[in-house]
Amino acid sequence: MICPFPGMDPYLERPAIFPDFHDALIYNLRVALQPLLRPKYVAMSQDRLYVVDAERARFPDVSVIRSPRPSGPLKNVGVIEADVPAVFDIWQEEVRQPYLTIVEPAADNRVVTAMEVLSPSNKQSGPGRDSYLEKREELWNSGVNLVEIDLLRAGLPTVRLSDKKRSQLGVWTYLVAVTRCQPPRLEVYPAPLRERLPRIAVPLGSEDQDVVLDMQTIFTRCWAEGPYPEILLYGNPPPGMLTPDDAKWCQDRLQQAHKTPD
Repeated sequence: MICPFPGMDPYLERPAIFPDFHDALIYNLRVALQPLLRPKYVAMSQDRLYVVDAERARFPDVSVIRSPRPSGPLKNVGVIEADVPAVFDIWQEEVRQPYLTIVEPAADNRVVTAMEVLSPSNKQSGPGRDSYLEKREELWNSGVNLVEIDLLRAGLPTVRLSDKKRSQLGVWTYLVAVTRCQPPRLEVYPAPLRERLPRIAVPLGSEDQDVVLDMQTIFTRCWAEGPYPEILLYGNPPPGMLTPDDAKWCQDRLQQAHKTPD
């Protein structure tokens, strides 16, 4: 079976599936980059770590609190029982988010470009988003180019554009944002739901020519090699919000794919 959609498959945005797709896309991006970067650069997968507080409820038996032994005889003093509390074990959970870096081995593994595939936690208020935005500022201040690949409709935008400037992109569902350090500028590739994913220019060192990645070719390989045909539940509506026209378009694509032999 081939992917029934010409671009991003919106069914991949299901929370139970997207983490697997996220990691698979990182891997396939690295595979596609390596032959384009040699011999001067290499692509490496790294992890950004952040810590969140987690808690688990545990309901104990009744605890009895005794008063201290009195220094002298007391009369009519009873033992007080505490109300039954809900007891919580609290621990810190370390969350790992993989991303790609393009490094120059001959220059002590200098990082020239970072590539991020945004995850749901990057687009929701909380420690995941805070960690991501903090790391993004560190990269910018260090003179590192950044490629942000956003294949999620839900959540808060991360692209460095005001609402007014985002409206100038026209109709789009997904996007890739490339932040260059030299010269400093932002390049945005909007990707409507009904169109193929873009070919993007990935910056390297200021003295070297960009490399071009065909995001649709990489996505198609990732989709075909994964477990997605078996687990995407195409009989159900796609996750998240779609306009009625887009929802109907999705159903039409699936019906056509069902009629077409593999």
